[in-house]
Amino acid sequence: MTFRKLATNLLTLAAVTAVLAGCGAIVGNRAETRAAQAEAAYPPTGQLLDVNGTTVHAHVEGTGPDLILIHGASGNTRDWTFEFVDRVKDRYRVIAFDRPGLGWTERLPGFEGATNTKAESPSEQAALLKAAADQLDVENPIIVGHSFGGAVTLAWAMDYPDHPAGLVLLGAASNPWPGDLGALYGINSSRVGGATVVPLISAFVPTSRIDDVLTSIFEPQTAPEGYAEYVGAGLTLRRESLRANAQQVNSLRPHIVEMSKRYNEIAVPTEIVHGTADTIVPLKIHSEPLSQQIPGAVLTRLDGIGHMPQHVAAAETIAAIDRAAARAGLR
Repeated sequence: MTFRKLATNLLTLAAVTAVLAGCGAIVGNRAETRAAQAEAAYPPTGQLLDVNGTTVHAHVEGTGPDLILIHGASGNTRDWTFEFVDRVKDRYRVIAFDRPGLGWTERLPGFEGATNTKAESPSEQAALLKAAADQLDVENPIIVGHSFGGAVTLAWAMDYPDHPAGLVLLGAASNPWPGDLGALYGINSSRVGGATVVPLISAFVPTSRIDDVLTSIFEPQTAPEGYAEYVGAGLTLRRESLRANAQQVNSLRPHIVEMSKRYNEIAVPTEIVHGTADTIVPLKIHSEPLSQQIPGAVLTRLDGIGHMPQHVAAAETIAAIDRAAARAGLR
């Protein structure tokens, strides 16, 4: 190779690098702008607690026995405060938490940043939220976990057996499933995906795509009127939240494998609620086995209901909470 050709190649490489760097700056700036807009539009609805240096968002309302609500993947406390908290705050002190990296709760130390590939386990998330609950003087709570939040609820019950008075599990991820979760979770969890794909999604995903995701989550029902505007999907589309969600979901199965061996340790009243039409967390894979693994667990099958019973079957969900509270001697 001649010096002239080498010089030409170096100039070409420099030009390409400059273009890519410019594109990266454009993507980064747009992602930051959209994140700032989302944070302005969807501020914390509750209080921000300092839990050993990690900020935890807790929405607290109502009076009565303590009731903890834990949201699922891609969610935040707004899933609960849309309507559900108003339905139960007349007879429970309701505490809804954002899980690590989602909503207004920070990731745990050591899990932050675009190059990180680790995810907070259900047990690590439960430990953080339990410490936050302690700050709020929570005693003998009924803990409700939806979807991924169900795995956190189960870890909480096993790791702190003397804390909860009862459990309510809604479409909970609880048992090992066949196959994988699709390529996007793996890509968004990786270092390369964190540096390239995640910023692109954060910067450019259209509103129509968000609507499509909500449709798939609620099928065969539909989201309540006003839910899409209220829930704050823009918070989930922030780069750090996209990473946290992808990594937590992508790494969940090995934890579930180990957790499922211990479900017989759970000794508190447990109510399991699951829609028969749930294709996201299928009833037969998760809650039907779980109802046999936890001593005394009661399974309520909701005929034709999908993955969001707290919205489309709220009365049945609340009835399960009341049953758990009554079985625990709280009502």
